[in-house]
Amino acid sequence: EVFPFRPQLEKFKNNVRGKMGIGVIGDYEPQPLIFGSKFRKKGYGLVHVGKVNNLDSLVEEAYKNDEGFNEMSLGGVNPVELIASLINKGRDYADGIEIMQNSIEGSSSVMLLSGEGVYVARDKFGRTPINIGQKEGATGAAFESFSLKMLGFDLSNSLGPGEIGIITDRGYEQLKKPEEISQLCGFLHVYYGGPAAVYNGVVSELARNNLGAMLAKSDKGLDKNDFNPDHVAGIPDSGTGSAIGYSNESKFPLLRTFVKYTETWQRSFMPQNQEMRKFVAQMKLIPIEEFIRGKEIVFSDDSLVRGTQSQQKFEVLYSLGIKKAHFRLSCPPLIFPCTGLNFSMSESVFDLAARRAIREIDGESGDLSPYINPQSNKYHEMVDRVRHNVGVDTLKYQKLGDLVSAIGLPKKDLCTHCWDGCDSTKCYSKSK
Repeated sequence: EVFPFRPQLEKFKNNVRGKMGIGVIGDYEPQPLIFGSKFRKKGYGLVHVGKVNNLDSLVEEAYKNDEGFNEMSLGGVNPVELIASLINKGRDYADGIEIMQNSIEGSSSVMLLSGEGVYVARDKFGRTPINIGQKEGATGAAFESFSLKMLGFDLSNSLGPGEIGIITDRGYEQLKKPEEISQLCGFLHVYYGGPAAVYNGVVSELARNNLGAMLAKSDKGLDKNDFNPDHVAGIPDSGTGSAIGYSNESKFPLLRTFVKYTETWQRSFMPQNQEMRKFVAQMKLIPIEEFIRGKEIVFSDDSLVRGTQSQQKFEVLYSLGIKKAHFRLSCPPLIFPCTGLNFSMSESVFDLAARRAIREIDGESGDLSPYINPQSNKYHEMVDRVRHNVGVDTLKYQKLGDLVSAIGLPKKDLCTHCWDGCDSTKCYSKSK
């Protein structure tokens, strides 16, 4: 039985029994899905995390071969169906997964439940993780390492980029060795991943503390007439880690000026409707007025995607009588839409706060290189335009080199496309 949506998890918990299973928390398409297969009469179940950028062209190719797909309620083809059709081209499941990895542009990490076991495969460039855990009588795999620990598993290993394996009652068996190029999504450590997670050997909360410390170091030496905060505050929840790092490095005290109303509100960058994004941003955080009125505060946040919730938050802060607001962001400006995951999905690239500012300055100019360089006048003009649009006294982004240092992995092992437009294979080749 398949339970594709979060509200049905309680039904899953109470009613499902078995020795093997797969699951995913999906935000955009229903999954797991069950497919027929030439490999086994009973077919298989499939889940996927990632983004298929050439979905339309692969679907058109499938149509030419007389294949058919169900249309989702919002239109379009479910990527999980397309991925299954590619897997079915192989001699067996492992061969089919490799065909899928080589066919798609973007990324896809999958788990496939079959009669002989659970096949697991990390996306070709290793943008998203898959961790393996073991305990007596069981082997498990999960995106987030801490979920395995919470269930009593000891982490045994993590799959490398493009690695394919199978979990059976004998444990984990590698079926395909990892690829050479590894480019973990850098945004996982900035925001998207769990704070307690370990990605490629780095604990996310430690990386976020380091990101905040880097920002505090860049603020040292500022004129106290322009910058003399009473305290530091993190924007819950993902800005909290960097706020701790900023406070520890700067010695400014840390206070919670915003508290989260409830965990049930989804991440506010995710709804595709702008009106709903604004509503979620408005409802999820509550300000503590006593920590705000008459105060000069440094606010730390992970990033600025569209600017929807940031603009609203600072409007509230100024209405409550804040003296001065300094906004510090853990990562560089998001200039390019993500090619591997869905965290910066928009109807238009100009929904991104930085790109909107660039269009206000230069129209739809094709040359974005000056806006990537923190030393250029165009970069400073863009940042000041974003600052004005958000409505704060000062705004500062993290420099890419400082972000890489804070995470602690080589630049060539991180996907930084959303910040510098760097393509995985081309940039890796240049670095060699």
